[in-house]
Amino acid sequence: MRDFQTNPEEDIPDLLADWISREQLARALGLTADTLARWEARRHGPPCTRIGRKTFYRRAAIQEWIMAQEQAHPVRKPRGRA
Repeated sequence: MRDFQTNPEEDIPDLLADWISREQLARALGLTADTLARWEARRHGPPCTRIGRKTFYRRAAIQEWIMAQEQAHPVRKPRGRA
């Protein structure tokens, strides 16, 4: 017989366990959420998904994206206009 004293929320799995929010990723990377939004618009940053008005990033996809950014000899881009 089921115990009716248990919390029904304990039965619900954490559906977003492998996902982090834009704000969390921005803090982890030392960026602003606006920078990540700009990267999303330019299709430059890590892949993301939207749920309502919130943007989420899959942890494994972030790690793959970071590894893809790795360069043997990083080249600094000139700043400003040429």
